[in-house]
Formats: sequence, structure tokens, C-alpha cells
Amino acid sequence: MKKQLLCTSAIALGVAAAAPASAQSWDLDWGGYMNQHVAWSDASGTGLAAGTDFDGIDTLNNSEIHFTPSITLDNGLTFGVNIQIEGNNNGGGATGIDESYMTISGDSFGKLVIGNENSAGYLSMVAAPQVTSMYINSPSISAFLPFTAAGVPISFRDAKYSAYTEVSANNDVNRISYYTPNFNGLVLGVSYAATSTVNAGNNFSVNRNGAGVVSDIFDIGINYSGTIGGVDLNAGARWGTGSVNAATNPGVSDPETWGVGATVGFGGFTVGGSYAENDNGGTGGVGGIGGNAGADSDGWTFGATFDAPGPWSFEALTSQGSSDSVAGDDDYEAYQIGAARTLGPGVSWNIYAVWAENDDNSTAGTDIDGTIIGTAINLSF
Repeated sequence: MKKQLLCTSAIALGVAAAAPASAQSWDLDWGGYMNQHVAWSDASGTGLAAGTDFDGIDTLNNSEIHFTPSITLDNGLTFGVNIQIEGNNNGGGATGIDESYMTISGDSFGKLVIGNENSAGYLSMVAAPQVTSMYINSPSISAFLPFTAAGVPISFRDAKYSAYTEVSANNDVNRISYYTPNFNGLVLGVSYAATSTVNAGNNFSVNRNGAGVVSDIFDIGINYSGTIGGVDLNAGARWGTGSVNAATNPGVSDPETWGVGATVGFGGFTVGGSYAENDNGGTGGVGGIGGNAGADSDGWTFGATFDAPGPWSFEALTSQGSSDSVAGDDDYEAYQIGAARTLGPGVSWNIYAVWAENDDNSTAGTDIDGTIIGTAINLSF
């Protein structure tokens, strides 16, 4: 499959080189978003050290600037760039870059993506619907609840916390992805990455036999989005795996991940959910980004939204997950209700309430739970 992906890339580049350059100039497009949250939180549990106080009002800034220039040549192929710069110094990679990749696309060709981007499996997945920008289907709520205070690791791309999984919880590593043209709402995708350990950066050669290295990562995904008999359907599924050298990583197996999800929309309502698993390799684990290496995990989401007449929409959803490692089991559960109001083009206002808990059941004194009540202004431009 690796050779097929490389051949596909070579064919696309060869076709582009054989055609004369287009007289059309570059479209120097850009955009981005900014979500500003203000929330009150109340944390409790046996995992909080005596004398600590995590209660009160705090803010969260989630923002990015996206540079997306593109040009369409006379042969019909469109070449594009996508560079996403974090709006905070501690976001993205070491220099604040979230994603950076090139796209080559055409109506009959499909789309080729080369660079630092999530896999085709990740981008094909579907989870419980929601309308606000507070995400319990992600450890993002740790911005208000101190889940790591008790030493329980969290990971943004692992099934315990998110339906949008990656092999060994990698994130925006250097990879090649290909997506087929859209066949009446159906799109297939496949990805290859040399290794899992570099987030938004170059690999600078990979020792595939090295200790702690997950290499040759393949992902496939399928997604359907369309209307059948007046019902809006969005469904996705993914599978991925990587390779681990047994001699230099004794007791560790090749990691895998898979997931399925769907939403159904009718009469202003949308209902849906997901289920996903990560087999992270067993004892010790390797190659993970963000903790929880070695722990096998699973998780599910379920929820519903209602788009009311006028500017308001509403949500209710839950996200549940667990992991199982040599040390024992730990669980995550969260519930959220919220509402969103459109204020203008690219401007919305959110209100929400969340209750969540994270606990390592095998270790006493690790339970942390809490409530978040907040509001947010979301700008998209």
C-alpha cells in the first residue's frame, strides 16, 4: 500500500508538470477563528491535594489563523497550501504551528494531502452532534477541571476521551493522504505516516527498529453524507495500525485503532453517536503523544441537537470512556447541555453546563470530578 500511495503522488505531480502553467493568479485566501470562554468551575474529589483550590471563574482562549492560498492550473488541478497558526504561545508545535500541508485536488482526481495533518481515518469519523464550542468529546475541559492533578494521564487522540482517534494517539504527524472523488456523498480515504512521534514537524529520518518507535502507520476511512427519504445522514468509520519492532520493544504489540459513528437529522433534530477503540500495544506502550501510552481504551458518545425556529439551537450529549493497562482501569464520563445563538455572519454566542469525572479505579485518591457553567463568543472568518 505504501508503494501505491507514493505512485499516486508521483502520477499527480507528473500530470501537473506536463501541462502549461495557468494564467490565473494565486488566490491568497486566509481565515481562522477565535473562541473566547468565560466559565465558573467547581472541582472536588479525592485526587485533589489538601489545601488546593481550583474553584472559581477563569477564561479560555482557543484561536487560530489559517493561510490557505491556492491556484487552479489549465489542466484542472488545484494546488493549495494550508498553514494553521495557533493564537496562543503554548498551542500547536514548538513554534505554535498546528497543521501545515499541501493539497492537490481535481474533480475527477480526488484530493492528495501531503504534510502535517490528521489521518484520513480521523477526518472520516462522526460523533455525537453539538452546537457549542465546549467539547466534552475531548480532554479540552481540563482547561477548567484539573484532571491531571491526580496523575491520571490524558490524551487528545485516544478513544477514552475522544471519538476522533489516531494510532498511538499521534497528532498532525508528517503523512500522505489520498481521498477519492465524492461519489454521491461517499468518500474513501487512505493515509500513510512514517512514524507517530513528531507533532507538526519533520521526522529527520526514522529508525524503524528503534525503542519506543511506532512506524509505517496506515489509516483508512470512509464517510457518507447525504439525504435519504428526507432524512439527513452522516456516517463514518475508520481503522488504522502501525508497526513496532519486537526485538527492541519486548512485550509490546503493534497498535491499532478503529471507530464508527453516525448522525441522523430530521425536522430540526439531529441525533447520533459513536464508538471507538485504541489497542495501544500493551505493557509500556510506545510512540504515544500526550500520555496514556500502553493502555488499551474504548469510548462512546451519544447526543442530540435541536435547531429551533429563529436564531437558537440546543444540545444535550454525553461522552464516556475507559482504559485498561497493567496498572489497572480508569474511567472518564461527562455530560453537557448547552445552547447557541447566531448573532451575525460568523458570530455566535454559547451558554453551557458540564459535569465530568475522571478516576483511576485501581489507585486510591485519584478521583476528580466537577461542574463547569460557562459562556462563549465564537468568531469565524
